[in-house]
Amino acid sequence: MGYTKRSDGRKMDEIRPMRAEVGVVPNADGSALFATGKTVAIATVYGPKELHPANKRKQDRAIIRCEYHMLPFSVSERARPGQNRRSKEIGMITENALAAVVDLKKFPQSVIDVQVLILQADAGTRCAGINAAAMALAHAGIDMKEMVASISIGKIDDKIVVDITKEEEDYEEGEGPTDIPFTLTSNGKECTHLQLDGKIQTHRFKEAIDAAVVACEKVLDVQKRALKGEVVNEGNK
Repeated sequence: MGYTKRSDGRKMDEIRPMRAEVGVVPNADGSALFATGKTVAIATVYGPKELHPANKRKQDRAIIRCEYHMLPFSVSERARPGQNRRSKEIGMITENALAAVVDLKKFPQSVIDVQVLILQADAGTRCAGINAAAMALAHAGIDMKEMVASISIGKIDDKIVVDITKEEEDYEEGEGPTDIPFTLTSNGKECTHLQLDGKIQTHRFKEAIDAAVVACEKVLDVQKRALKGEVVNEGNK
């Protein structure tokens, strides 16, 4: 029969209700919350500041140092506290996605610390974390060449879907699930992060790219509104 209807009632190309706000951690240099549905991320930025030890400094630019953590009760089965292999990998992915758009040469020999904390998880956590982190960098006043927006595109059985949930990640009928997180720049000309978990034909992958471009424009609009001081909560419409 195939995958014909999403369990939460969304259209195939519809993002879950988004929430976004900056300044959620007053003691940080920059901070932001970004959420899609039940997936909620907070990011904080500290710096740029002098990097220690000195032998890790880059003479001509700053480095971004990102840590990604999930709260123990962010998922239905308690997550083990502290960093594991997955969280370190996502931290590196976030660093790379952001480093492409931050003007690092303006801060030689410095470090910009980015902390991403997942308060609640229902898939798409790395994308929510990147969205929150990009907002936090902008909120901190750090020079950025472009903004970035991130979204997860899925292929569930034979359908291309936007912003997949954990239930959809676990769908096993037909062709099964494929998860493709994208991070795109605000000018739409560069992809700073792309992963593929599963299988997808070339022509369907092109459909996924097109869906990501449209969805990231919607994410970007929410990010911009929040950076202008609006507390965005689409769930209260």
